[in-house]
Amino acid sequence: MPHTFHIPVLGLGYSIDTPVKVAKYGISSVASIVDDELIERMRAHYVRMRGETYAPITKKDPDYRAKRITAYLDLIHDIIQESFQELQQQPFGEDNDIARYFRLLPPGSSVKQRYEAMLNMPGGVERMQEEEALRVGIVPGAIDVNIMSKVDKMNADAAGNVSGDIYSDALAALRGFALSKLSSSIIMSAGMNPRLYSYLENFPDFYPDSSGILRKKVILKVSDYRSALVQAKFLAKKGIWVSEFRIESGLNCGGHAFATEGNLLGPVLEEFKRRRDEMFRELVTMYSIALENKGIALQNVPATRITVQGGIGTAAENSFLLDHYGLQATGWGSPFLLVPEVTNVDDETLRELANANGDAYYVSDSSPLGVLFNNFKSSTAEKQRLERIAKGRPGSPCNKRYLVSNTEFTAEPICTASRQYQQLKIKQLSSLEPRPANLDRQIEAVTEKLCLYDGLSTAALIKNNLVKPRENKAVAICPGPNLAWFSGIYSLDEMVGHIYGQVDLLAKTFRPNMFINELNLYVDYLKRDMERHAAILSEKKAKYFTKFKENLFEGIRYYKNLIPEITNQTVAYRQEMMAQLGAMEIELARI
Repeated sequence: MPHTFHIPVLGLGYSIDTPVKVAKYGISSVASIVDDELIERMRAHYVRMRGETYAPITKKDPDYRAKRITAYLDLIHDIIQESFQELQQQPFGEDNDIARYFRLLPPGSSVKQRYEAMLNMPGGVERMQEEEALRVGIVPGAIDVNIMSKVDKMNADAAGNVSGDIYSDALAALRGFALSKLSSSIIMSAGMNPRLYSYLENFPDFYPDSSGILRKKVILKVSDYRSALVQAKFLAKKGIWVSEFRIESGLNCGGHAFATEGNLLGPVLEEFKRRRDEMFRELVTMYSIALENKGIALQNVPATRITVQGGIGTAAENSFLLDHYGLQATGWGSPFLLVPEVTNVDDETLRELANANGDAYYVSDSSPLGVLFNNFKSSTAEKQRLERIAKGRPGSPCNKRYLVSNTEFTAEPICTASRQYQQLKIKQLSSLEPRPANLDRQIEAVTEKLCLYDGLSTAALIKNNLVKPRENKAVAICPGPNLAWFSGIYSLDEMVGHIYGQVDLLAKTFRPNMFINELNLYVDYLKRDMERHAAILSEKKAKYFTKFKENLFEGIRYYKNLIPEITNQTVAYRQEMMAQLGAMEIELARI
């Protein structure tokens, strides 16, 4: 890939068409393929923009979810191919898209250096040949897609009969990608789903062709080495290769947050660095045997990239991660929410994000999945949630039903963020005798749940003028806490320049190192979790807290040894890091 960074998935709608906006510049990005209703509306939008006739894929069509996803991915593939070919044909030496393509490349890029040398060449045959070589040699960024593996609701047909496994949400989404024109990657996040992983075996594009090339690849988003190895071995035994381990901070990230057992990012990266060769040898052995059993000869040992994302904020941090841990790329997600030409953030939310302080970003229990969720206090969805509670009507209408799972009160699963569930649960709690001392807190825990699958799509509809007259306009957004350090609205050139150290968007901001920020998040999380269980502490939870705390202490010791190796920062910066670690160590000991 031309760049050493990618733009990860940003909610359901925020990066739904980001590839259309950045792929022609060689930048890879990720779109969610969870919400097929949003996908269908975006397809209609782009088809009409192109002056073509839109043929809807309705819920009455067989396998409509997969077909919607395939149709949308094929469309954006065609749009990007056309825009990239137009870019390739543009004249050099002008302020146009082909000039921007090369301008955005990292400073050390050999292609960029060759381009700059060409601009200084006199006219003639030699320059014309060099221009043509540069045109042919550039490539667009990848159009990757993301599935939350465990968001895998079973579905019913038009007659109400439960459809087969292959029509579940996750398997249908995978099929939609697998049958598309794309030659790119599917990112599996939020843990292992054996049914989904096994389903990969049904699609030839995930196996090497006669040249040993994978047309479609698998990326695993992981938060620790053990989980990565378990999932990769499961796939390798089926002849499916993991082409990238995308390591993400458990808490210093956007969207859903997975705290693990206090496994800090630095030690996790160190384990991958130390054991990657051992891992690859084991996986290649399993993979080659599986392919042989399927009648496929392994011609070339496949490559595997290791990348990292979550909380990276400066060019110095970015380059240190790449160099010290031998990584192939980094992911920059939340900062791109402040780049309007790249992501779908409505104007009101954009203004709030640009002016928010650190207190506006918090880890919540808002998600109906029962997983921690990075929330934004100033979002219109959060304001609407509080207004509904104040009016005595907590909860949301449940239209899309992606997160229905609770059968406490109903035969059919319903969502814990729905008005139906919350009213039933509050009624049950309020009737308890004797009245629990913490009844108010129990009710708050019920009403904290928020309808994410409407709210995370709404900004894309607002920005593209697709909101229907009576449709809910409340926007949910899930930036990582790292966004608190960025205060402004930026261009693509500014953000890419910041990543590569050509500009410094945080020059006037004091920001602790990303490893320190993550450690603070983990210590705060541990304190809150221990407070929640202070009254009733099971033996299992006590062991969890002990292990969590030990891992944090081990992480602090690791960082103290690491600091002298952060040579791309000043002595004063390293001394401040050491002092911050000392303070956190004392605080942790007091817990």
